[in-house]
Amino acid sequence: RLLGQLREGGPGGYGLRRGAAYGLSGAVKGLGIASLKGYGVLDSLKAMVEDKRDAQGREGSLQAFECLCEKLGRLFEPYVIHILPLLLQCFGDAAPQVRAAAEDAARSIMGQLSASGVKLVLPALLKGLEDSAWRTKQGSIQLLGAMAHCAPKQLGSCLPTIVPRLGGVLGDPHPKVAAAAKLALQEVGSVIRSPEMTALVPALLSAIAEPNASTRPCLDTLLATTFVNTIDAPSLALVVPVVHRGLRDRSGDTKKRAARIVGNMCSLTNDPKDMTPYVPLLMPELQKALLDPLPEVRATAARAMGSLLKGMGAAALGDLLPWLLSTLRSDGSSVERSGAAQGLAEVLSVLGEEHLAQLLPELFASATSKNPFVREGHLTLFKYLPLTMEQPFQQHLGEVLPLILDGLSDEVEGVRDAALAAGRCFVEAYARSCLPLLLPAVEAGLGGDNWRIRQSSLELCGELLFKVAGTSGKVKLDGGSDDEGVACAEFSAAIQEALGRERNADVLSKLYMARSDVQYVVRNTALHIWKTIVVNTPKTLQEILPALMAEVISALADPGEDRRLAAARCLGELVRKMGERVLHRMLPILRDTMSSPNSATRQGVCAGLKELLENVTRHQLTEYLSDILPPIQGALCDDDAAVREAAGAAFGVLFKGGAHGAVESVVPSLLNGLDSPGHASQSLEGLRVILSVRPQVFNGIVPKLLKQPVSSAGLRAIGTLAGTAASVLLHHIPAIMAACLTLSSSHTPTSTSAACCTSSDGHSNAAAPVAASPPDSRAEAAAEAALAVALAADEDSIHCLLAELLKALEDVTGRALGAARLLAAYAKVTRQDLQPHVDELITALVLLLAEDADSLALAAWQACDALAATIPKDQQAGHTTALKEALAGAREKERRKRRSGVLHLHGLLLPPKALGPFVPIYLQGVLQGSSPEVREAAAEGLGELVVLTSEEGLKPFVVAITGPLIRIIGDRFPPETKAAILATLGLLIRRAGPGLKPFVPQLQTTFLKCLNDPAPAVRATAADNLGDLTRLSARLDQLVCDLASNAATTADREIAAAYLKALRGALRASGERLTPATLGSVQAQLLQLYGTLSGKPAATNGGVDPQSAALVQAMAQYCAAAGPGGLTAVLSAGPLGPAGISGSKEARELGSMLLAAVAGAAAEGLEEAGQLRSAVEAAVKATRDTELASVKVAGGRAVVRLYHAHRNTGPALVSALTTLLGPDQAAEVQRQAMLSLHKLTVADEAALQPHLGALVPSICSILQREPNSQVKAAAEQLLKHALQLSNGLEVGQAAAALAGGTTKLFLTDAYLRRLQKLPDDDWVEAEEY
Repeated sequence: RLLGQLREGGPGGYGLRRGAAYGLSGAVKGLGIASLKGYGVLDSLKAMVEDKRDAQGREGSLQAFECLCEKLGRLFEPYVIHILPLLLQCFGDAAPQVRAAAEDAARSIMGQLSASGVKLVLPALLKGLEDSAWRTKQGSIQLLGAMAHCAPKQLGSCLPTIVPRLGGVLGDPHPKVAAAAKLALQEVGSVIRSPEMTALVPALLSAIAEPNASTRPCLDTLLATTFVNTIDAPSLALVVPVVHRGLRDRSGDTKKRAARIVGNMCSLTNDPKDMTPYVPLLMPELQKALLDPLPEVRATAARAMGSLLKGMGAAALGDLLPWLLSTLRSDGSSVERSGAAQGLAEVLSVLGEEHLAQLLPELFASATSKNPFVREGHLTLFKYLPLTMEQPFQQHLGEVLPLILDGLSDEVEGVRDAALAAGRCFVEAYARSCLPLLLPAVEAGLGGDNWRIRQSSLELCGELLFKVAGTSGKVKLDGGSDDEGVACAEFSAAIQEALGRERNADVLSKLYMARSDVQYVVRNTALHIWKTIVVNTPKTLQEILPALMAEVISALADPGEDRRLAAARCLGELVRKMGERVLHRMLPILRDTMSSPNSATRQGVCAGLKELLENVTRHQLTEYLSDILPPIQGALCDDDAAVREAAGAAFGVLFKGGAHGAVESVVPSLLNGLDSPGHASQSLEGLRVILSVRPQVFNGIVPKLLKQPVSSAGLRAIGTLAGTAASVLLHHIPAIMAACLTLSSSHTPTSTSAACCTSSDGHSNAAAPVAASPPDSRAEAAAEAALAVALAADEDSIHCLLAELLKALEDVTGRALGAARLLAAYAKVTRQDLQPHVDELITALVLLLAEDADSLALAAWQACDALAATIPKDQQAGHTTALKEALAGAREKERRKRRSGVLHLHGLLLPPKALGPFVPIYLQGVLQGSSPEVREAAAEGLGELVVLTSEEGLKPFVVAITGPLIRIIGDRFPPETKAAILATLGLLIRRAGPGLKPFVPQLQTTFLKCLNDPAPAVRATAADNLGDLTRLSARLDQLVCDLASNAATTADREIAAAYLKALRGALRASGERLTPATLGSVQAQLLQLYGTLSGKPAATNGGVDPQSAALVQAMAQYCAAAGPGGLTAVLSAGPLGPAGISGSKEARELGSMLLAAVAGAAAEGLEEAGQLRSAVEAAVKATRDTELASVKVAGGRAVVRLYHAHRNTGPALVSALTTLLGPDQAAEVQRQAMLSLHKLTVADEAALQPHLGALVPSICSILQREPNSQVKAAAEQLLKHALQLSNGLEVGQAAAALAGGTTKLFLTDAYLRRLQKLPDDDWVEAEEY
């Protein structure tokens, strides 16, 4: 019945419908909330609302919803979410009474909502604002407006969300939507309880609706309003959007007003928590305002942050402090960091002193960060902390001031500006309360090395003094005297009263000295301060003179150049302006201060005396000379070097000022002090200082120091003073070097074995006499003095110095040792360019390597090592020729001293790495030589080094030499260069042995390739090397077979000869390692080739055919390796065969050569093979050949060689040789026979003793009748060795007596003595036989 009455129409229908709604709500409340579902109440009501034809039913159902909500309260809240779509629909109903009912229902529903209900309803309403249908938007807006009637607590939570959204739809294109939004906002304003805010609602709504035009006037109205009552949540809901829009405005003035309002809002709210929903909205804009370019905006935003923090607590703004610290350290603009610093200062003032104390260590560390923007930000913070926390921050001034002073000298301008601004704030805030703390820190900055810190400290000092004096210091006078200003006596009195007399004098002294600073801006600032606080400058200077002199003396000894110059200018100005009025007081102060134990103070006194002397007149200098000279003379002998230097500078000014008598009175006393052990070093330093001012004094000192007998002290003095007197050293170098090198050459080590030297490559070498302590201290002093003089020689003197050293190196028994040691030491440390003189010096030094004295040879090597280290790598090749000629000279010098034994250069046997100085030069010559001749000379020089040193000395350089030579042998060099390189490689193979194993494959390939070279010298050298290399080869059999095969098949006879020569070397070096199969193959190839060549002439007009000669030598070597079987086979096919010695000319010639070769290589095996007698007979037969001289020569060689191996062949020897030496033989046959005998006597000097009676007459006969010089030379050499004349004349005399006749008459004692003196000719020893 009640549901039906809700549809009643007619005149009384409204009452019935209203009553039915109340009844329905009462019945539901009585029956319980479950009855809504049990009786289908909600479904019926919903159907009524959706009935578009029954307006009374829709109105009645909405009234039922209103009453149910009022009666049931929060029990009805879960059904509200289902009713909202119906309400939204009815807000746009065509019937006015339905719309009114919808508004009443909405107001009732919203008034009953709890906090959870608001959260449940609000999202749906806000989503409705985004709907495309305007009616839905309108309904949602009306419902949101109705939420203004929520309970106050729920209203506070929902309005921060609702009002901004309503403000957003004020500009909706549909006029009804915009009008609904305006009405909704008026609904919000209607519930405001604050009287002041009620009056402001129109202005607020206008600002929300038209922000561009109305925000600024609204903010002005808010700021102009005096609030007596607190503002509630609806008020905040309307104010915050306006303030938020103001903070986002482009105008700085508008932002400043908005920030002021934000700062005041917390104090006007009844509960600060009402601001909590708005903090996420306002704080980002406040942070942006804090970084605004306008300082007023930043300051207002900083205070607003402090107010918010104070009102709401740190918990509500938890991330504010980290954000401020992060911005303070950011690398953005200085404006941003300044705003963050200001905001942080306000925040810290709210957080309190304890929080500041906890944060300060972190701030101090960041103030010294390596990043300049971090330093700037934190120094800017110190500027604002005194403004916000004056008293709490005062106790930390002592820790902050050093950071400020460091910032004043920072290299970044922004940091310096921030530090200066902070310092000014400190002075402004604490000038009177913390003067004893501020003044020392500012004073310390006045003496800084950086002019910027001096300038900044001076400005702070001036402001501090102005504060104390009670003046602004802003009045400046242009023109007039430097001492005239605006000061008055009251200023000076106030400062002195605040600081005390002594402290005031110290401050004024620093200030007066700053007037002479090297920077104009510093001088100008100091002058302004001085003129502002000092009334009578002369009187004040008289009062502060002791303090001023102490400050000046301290500054003159300061390591900073700017401070020294300022002090010097100050002292000079003082002397010029005050003159006689201060000199009589200044000089005693300087004299008394000279006795200070502090060396820096004494140095400052000397610098002060120098400045004083530069500014006094001649009359004043004469008057006060007796007071000036003693402290300078004493300082010249001071223990401290810096004091002596300063005294020397003062002495120089004194000398230039006209006091020439000072030299005559000072120098003799210093020379006498050299002999006193206690004062020698000080006197020496005094002399050095004087020479630095007046080098010409050295001309008179040297003769006195070199006067015989020369003392160690005199020599040390020369060495110490030489560097100072370099400009006058040239004329004294001969005399000094003569004396020093003579003495230093007498310096011999006490134990040669205990000393060691070091080569340029850093390795320790053998005995080095220069390292031991000399028994004579004069020798050591002389060596040190000579080195010091050499190092002092400039470009004009270096030629004279080196000329003296070259002369000394020629004096082997005198000065050479000292000169070599001096060169070794000099070359290691000199900066002079020695390259133009290296060739001369190395030539002289290398010749000394052949000296027998270990000390001299080793000193020469050390000098060579040091000189070589000075040669740039790209210039080393240029010294190849000079080094080669020098080594050749040393080798010849060594050869003349040694008649027998291996020829080694003495100086290359002493250090382990003796080749170190020379190998790099030769290698660069080979690799980078400017011409083929230089490369050839370098390669030959490397070979000479290999020969002249020991195997131990060669080992360290085997790889260094071999590798480059292998690399370049394939380049297109001239044959001479290739041959030289190959010769050196051959020497390395023979000397280095196993050390070359890593290079065997490359070497073998290289030598095989060179066997085909067009140049005979290259082929011959490669063949020799390949033979020697087989000792190291692992695949010997294959190599030997290849050589034999190539020798037999190659058409070119010269290249075939090269293969044969290589084969002979391989058989000689490694024949015992060959397998029988390999030997058989070699035999077959050689016999085949022998058969081919036996029909061709073996000798031509140009000499023996090279292929034939190489063949017989290879076959002979094969016989030695193959044993009796191979020997028999070769001889049977050759000289002992049917076509041997008795065959054709070609067969006889080749057979005799083979016989001679076999007799030389395998003579010992003939007897074992049963071929000795046949071989002797064949040899004798060859000597009697009637046609071919070459056969006779070969037969003679065979006979001598057989006799050397088998002495039982003596009769055959005498028979054959007597024939060959007969007068009917050709001269060449005779010469070759005598050469063969000569070789025999060299091998065994007693070998011909039994046969002298038969041979000597023939030899003498040749000498008597033979005009041929070569034959005669061979005969004389043979007689010399056969008669053993090197041991005396007895054998020769006995042989002459035995021979009798003309032989006895010919071999007189005089003739024998002449033969005895004959030198051994190289061509005789080297000629093949």
